[in-house]
Amino acid sequence: MMRLDGRNKDELRRINITRNFLAHPDGSVLMEMGKTKLIITIMVENKVPIWLKNSGNGWLTAEYSMLPGSTNQRKQRDVTRGKLDGRSSEIQRLIGRSLRSCIDLTKIGERTIWVDVDVIQADGGTRCAAITGGFVALYEACKKLTENGQFKEFPIKNFLAAVSVGKVDGELLLDLNYQEDSRAEVDMNVIMNSNKEFTEIQSTGEGSTYTEEEFLELLKLAKSGIYEIIYDQMEALDGIIGDEI
Repeated sequence: MMRLDGRNKDELRRINITRNFLAHPDGSVLMEMGKTKLIITIMVENKVPIWLKNSGNGWLTAEYSMLPGSTNQRKQRDVTRGKLDGRSSEIQRLIGRSLRSCIDLTKIGERTIWVDVDVIQADGGTRCAAITGGFVALYEACKKLTENGQFKEFPIKNFLAAVSVGKVDGELLLDLNYQEDSRAEVDMNVIMNSNKEFTEIQSTGEGSTYTEEEFLELLKLAKSGIYEIIYDQMEALDGIIGDEI
């Protein structure tokens, strides 16, 4: 099957990861997956939530937002609505959970790592792009803060990436764009590390059902995509990857 954007059903959209995208954060990335584009920053604060005070351990948390011009119709800012959009809240919790799984927070002292994700153009897969690009920005920041002595040891445990898969018009597809995602019968997001361990699998029948065989085929498709994405992450980090993981 050839898709409308010319890809094969098991083919990722083109990925481009630009490191050091901004001057001030500890780590920053412009993450592009096809037409989906995000700016991701990492900044470290020398304090932790009250429930971690005097524990010696750090914390990592994420915030996610879509800029007004990121979609076809203007997306109202949460600040003008007076409350966080439910979808944004769910996605930022997913980003935080995922990235916490790849870092040893006992090695950073009582500090909070803030992962800020701003979607500047959305065409499907923003949460997966946020996790994939967020890992690169996190690695960059941790390398820098370990080398300058702020972190006791390099805290990253393994690489981490995410990808979407789905069933569209009866076909199993890798890395759905918005057009595909909006009419998918089955939608699935997979987060996996470089040890082939899963952090999370979100799998939903959108007004449809799917078999165990289809689930396993979708999982296999996602794993093959994540292997490719981790290779792209390593290429983006070329020159600063150490022997720590």
